[in-house]
Amino acid sequence: MGPLYIKVGQILATRPDFVSEATRDELARLNDRVEEQPFEEFEPVLAEELGEDWRSIFSSVETRQPLGTASLAQVYSATLHDGTPCVIKVQRPEAGEAVRGDMRVLRRTVGWIARMTPRFSEVVDLPAMVDLLFDVMRDELDFTREAANMKKARKATKAYKRISVPKVLLAKPRVLVQTLAEGVAINRLEVDQLTRKQRKRLAEELMDFMLRSYLISGRFHADPHPGNILVSPSGKAHIIDWGMVGKIDRSTQHAVLGIFLGLAANDGEIAAANWISLGYPTRRAQVRGFARDVSRVIPRWSHSTLGELNYGVALLGVLKSSTRRRIQTAPVISILGKSLANMEGSVRFIYPDLKLSKSIAGTLEDVTRHVLASSFSQELNAARLVGLLRAGEKGGLQGQSLLDELSSGGVRVQARGGS
Repeated sequence: MGPLYIKVGQILATRPDFVSEATRDELARLNDRVEEQPFEEFEPVLAEELGEDWRSIFSSVETRQPLGTASLAQVYSATLHDGTPCVIKVQRPEAGEAVRGDMRVLRRTVGWIARMTPRFSEVVDLPAMVDLLFDVMRDELDFTREAANMKKARKATKAYKRISVPKVLLAKPRVLVQTLAEGVAINRLEVDQLTRKQRKRLAEELMDFMLRSYLISGRFHADPHPGNILVSPSGKAHIIDWGMVGKIDRSTQHAVLGIFLGLAANDGEIAAANWISLGYPTRRAQVRGFARDVSRVIPRWSHSTLGELNYGVALLGVLKSSTRRRIQTAPVISILGKSLANMEGSVRFIYPDLKLSKSIAGTLEDVTRHVLASSFSQELNAARLVGLLRAGEKGGLQGQSLLDELSSGGVRVQARGGS
């Protein structure tokens, strides 16, 4: 059906609150099963973006078999004239036009569904979910934006010994040239390729990197499935495909931090309260019931390894519970949940003995200190001051209006009695 519907399917695969398990299992296959197209269909795109003599940029290009096939693009290996191995990512012909057309159709369809199912829409904001997906897809359609994402992520990975992001060599809206990321997909790593110690440290760094992306930068890789994490023979992980990047604001970061702190502290009440703050309880919400649901599962989460508990599935179970308890969850949880579930699933392949709550404790301590320090930043304090001033001005105007109405006898007070 096209690139947009592949992304829609991937998102639906993370929503057990309105998609059955059998359907989710089938949709999950969309992460790595996309039809391959012959290179000849991509040559016009290369010519339009790089010029008719685009081949002169490279000493060689392997066109017989793509390195990778995704919903929006295919990737080919090449070599620059100085001998640098690289890859060329080329957008599928007419992909942009197809996605934009599908966006118009899907927006109308979702709007109709929302109007026809008011009780469902009270707890699941489908139009907002679709708008969030459209924002991500628009970024994916412009490879210069992906290049910008890669540069920021590459800078962030300099703090890690075992994680890297390819370097951008050339970026056009529909063509991206980057350095070659050596290695195999993390789920295809041979059993004896890395030592247990190497696997553990790599697993810890990957989780640390993602948590800091969520909680500090507010920009995170939204699709870190195994095919997007390549591990080299030396044990270094290269995170690729930065087109789908999620973005969250400060208040959402704080709520997510609270959920992780609740997990680390084995406190279901804290985790539940912060989950609710991501969205809002509806008129028929069962807040205490939801808190009990979370409190029942948190003890098991806090003491389980990745091999013993699929945290991604467990997180989706909380999402299902919140919807059942009539608590609307912020649309971003679909992107955030997909990201966390994919990374946790990827890490499980190399080190299933990782205990998530224990491994993230140090990260959460550092992140909490950062959050506390940034909460007193000059910019944030200025924003708070402006908010207080505006509230004061509004209150002053309202007070003056009340005085005017009192002086003219225009204020009526209605009292209601009741038993």
